[in-house]
Amino acid sequence: MTGQDKKDLKFNVTGMSCAACSAHVEKAVRKVPGVADVSVSLLTNSMLVDCSGGADPRAVCEAVDRAGYGAQLAPDGTKRQETAPATAAAAAAAGTESSADSAIAGVRTRLIASLVLLLPLMYVSMGHVMWGWPVTAPLNGDPLAVALYELLLSGLILVINQKFFISGFRGALHGGANMDTLVAMGSGAGYIYSVAVCFEMAEAAMRGDTSGAHMLLHGSGGGLYFEASAMILTLVTVGKLLEAVSKGRTTDALRALAKLSPKTAHVLKDGEEVTVAAEAVVPGDVFIVRPGESFPADGRVLDGESAADESMLTGESLPVDKTKGSQVSAATINRNGALTCEATSYAGDTALQHIIDMVTNSAATKAPITRIADRVSGVFVPVVIAIAAVDFVIWMIARGDVGFSLGRAISVLVISCPCALGLATPVAVMVGSGLGAKNGILFKTAASLEAAGRAEFVVLDKTGTLTEGKPRVTDIVPAAGTSEEELLSVASALEAQSEHPLAVAVRQAAEERGIKAVAAGDFRALPGHGVQGTTGGAEAYGASAAFLRSLWRKEGRPEEASAKALFEKGEAFASEGRTPIYFMLSGRVLGVVAVADAPRAGSAEAVRELRAMGVQPVMLTGDNAKTAKAVAKQLGIEAVVPDVLPDGKEEIVRRLCTYGRTAMVGDGINDAPALTQADVGIAIGAGTEVAIDAADVVLMRSAPEDVAAAIRLSRQVIRNIRENLFWALFYNSICIPVAAGALIPAFGITLDPMIAAAAMSMSSVCVVLNALRLNLFDVHGSGHDAHGKCRPLPDFLKPEDSSKTKEETVMTKELKIEGMMCEHCVAHVKKGLEAVDGVVSADVSLEKKNAVVTLSGDVPDAVLAKAVEDAGYSVV
Repeated sequence: MTGQDKKDLKFNVTGMSCAACSAHVEKAVRKVPGVADVSVSLLTNSMLVDCSGGADPRAVCEAVDRAGYGAQLAPDGTKRQETAPATAAAAAAAGTESSADSAIAGVRTRLIASLVLLLPLMYVSMGHVMWGWPVTAPLNGDPLAVALYELLLSGLILVINQKFFISGFRGALHGGANMDTLVAMGSGAGYIYSVAVCFEMAEAAMRGDTSGAHMLLHGSGGGLYFEASAMILTLVTVGKLLEAVSKGRTTDALRALAKLSPKTAHVLKDGEEVTVAAEAVVPGDVFIVRPGESFPADGRVLDGESAADESMLTGESLPVDKTKGSQVSAATINRNGALTCEATSYAGDTALQHIIDMVTNSAATKAPITRIADRVSGVFVPVVIAIAAVDFVIWMIARGDVGFSLGRAISVLVISCPCALGLATPVAVMVGSGLGAKNGILFKTAASLEAAGRAEFVVLDKTGTLTEGKPRVTDIVPAAGTSEEELLSVASALEAQSEHPLAVAVRQAAEERGIKAVAAGDFRALPGHGVQGTTGGAEAYGASAAFLRSLWRKEGRPEEASAKALFEKGEAFASEGRTPIYFMLSGRVLGVVAVADAPRAGSAEAVRELRAMGVQPVMLTGDNAKTAKAVAKQLGIEAVVPDVLPDGKEEIVRRLCTYGRTAMVGDGINDAPALTQADVGIAIGAGTEVAIDAADVVLMRSAPEDVAAAIRLSRQVIRNIRENLFWALFYNSICIPVAAGALIPAFGITLDPMIAAAAMSMSSVCVVLNALRLNLFDVHGSGHDAHGKCRPLPDFLKPEDSSKTKEETVMTKELKIEGMMCEHCVAHVKKGLEAVDGVVSADVSLEKKNAVVTLSGDVPDAVLAKAVEDAGYSVV
């Protein structure tokens, strides 16, 4: 499903406490008609639902309610409306912080109250009963009074922590038993059993059997678990507090971004400056930003000159110059002079907010690596309950001691921790995504974060990715009898209507020499080859040598001697990394113009880092083979695919994906089909355009080294997730058998329920703390790279195969076609011809009733005719 087809809605979910909860919510929502996909995040207590099948948000909320939890559409869950200019960034910051703070405050209050009651309880139950610590009457010497004292204090602690019982049993009643169910069952079972022992003690006291009451109190024939029940709840609450604080730390980067938004803006209204709230700024408003102030919204400069610190968005430390017409981004800081700007977006629809949305949504999605954890979480709690029940029966058969058997079952219940499984992935994804955002690397989903690190091939578009994307004319070589001015005049006339970077370079060269030419008539772009038009009533071309030669072959003309010399000159330019463009007027080649696009400063280092990481770089370019190979040699790239037409990139990426996991790096717009086709699409140099649908990863800077940084960060996050999953699975697989008493027969080792509760509480904290270590990772540091060997190149990319230039094989054929009535017919014919193997492109004309087909080799006429006939038309 394409990004355009998806309709993701975000919901806030309440009542979840562990991975079993999120699995149950996900299962319930998937059953709602019209839901295409759903992803529930335990970390952010949120849910992304793909409602592209027509699902009603109310039906989704009702399904969650029936499952025993609560859900409501998030304030920014639907697409922002232009008529509601609320600052979602500020709302996100406030919401994230206030919800986290309120959760921490609630847990802290429960913990303090529990500790106040637990200390005197433990003094009596452990200090007095077990170690003989002194107590006053009536507790001294009266076992029933001690039991009632413990019952009262532990009962109050159970009431204070009633959340575990409400959530646990509500989940169980709705078929979704969770971690709270285990805690409630363990604590409740101990408490109920202890109440029953109290009745036995009362009966013994009524009979005057004081020694029997003492035996029951001290554990002979039973024992009390009041202190264990209270301690279990208190220790789990300690763990919940530590977990809440640690989870809050995972969103530090997100909150830091959200807090960058200014609170006020200086807006010009009726010629006067008025200070308004930043969220009140709407598109079209004119605002003033003085040195040291932040921009309240995205916009463009109307007046003034300055430099803006955009490091918070792009990770680029150097200020960016701003003059009239420059784009500015909300929350970036004006460093020097005062600027007058016009807002182009609402305060809640800025580049900053898109970044925040991308980071939060990536944490709400799931990486494929978590599948095993999801499967385990779905059955974890029922399996643990079954193990506890079986363990109780086994020890009753073996020892016949209810208190001892119950202690082992309670230990199994409270030591089991599905929380660690549920947090293993989202905390690592959230921290990793936040770290990436701080460095100008944005991952749209957890799946894209994982896929980036698994890439074996990285396909790099040359222009604008590996090079500056700002070509300059380096050489002008006119033919004999043609002046440099005449050549540039025709060249600039032809390129006047083209937006190709090479055309811009030619026009710029003409302007610098004061040459003003009238734009050519009948202009027509020749994708992958050049341009065509008429100037002074004569037909003119600006194209490659291969195209001109194919044109002459089609007309049956021999190659001109003068043209041959120019072609040789152009080949010399190409061997030095410059692109030759040949201009022809009235069938005569006027000369060649060489254009060069300098490699970016970090391109060679980026390629070196990729190869050191075991990733094979592949360069795609529309340049001829000699130019492409010269640039590739400068950068250290072995695999080059030259002469690639705009629609040919997708095919190259598709073929490469069959050999190994492939990442495509491009500008996110012209390369959209290839970005979509790749296993992971990376849009580079997107600046403020962070909502590119085709890309999975967006690099805010035009820095090739960020490609290696994205892969490096992805690999580190994957490694962290694996560590978390290993710990969660290892912890449960080891601790549950120990709690069940597996070591008692051989070593006599038992696990007290209170120790089991402490271990369970710390397991999820360990997972969160391990994820927080990612904040210390240097995404641009290659010291921790795992040096691997690059995958061998597939045959179609090997240098010996690509060394043959396409100039020798490019040819065109013209077909006269009958039956075309409209542009829809043209599209049918074009699609049919371009599906033929060996057809590079097909230019179909409704007016001329023909199709000019560009071929990479000789394709039989019968094959081309059949393709047209299969489309429903006939060839004359």
